[in-house]
Amino acid sequence: MLTLFQNLGYQQITSLSASTALTVPARTPTGTVTRCRICNIKVESQAVRWRDDGVAPTASVGMPLSVGDTLIYDGEIASLRFIEQVAGAKLNVSYYT
Repeated sequence: MLTLFQNLGYQQITSLSASTALTVPARTPTGTVTRCRICNIKVESQAVRWRDDGVAPTASVGMPLSVGDTLIYDGEIASLRFIEQVAGAKLNVSYYT
């Protein structure tokens, strides 16, 4: 069975010096209320760490992602938090329903 996802939007996060949550869209581009089911996260500039267990990651604790890595996440997106390992990290995020 082929599942089609609708793009809900894009976000670039450039301030990751503290534990940072994603800004998850609650509506489709046409305004329909929806729930984000999956996100595609690409790391740029510096490595980051992430956690989704309700505890904030630190620069040395959490799941590491290197520059150029992509995380396809389909868990509880509202619980997902990121922090940079070194100053200057960026995340590029696309959201889908």
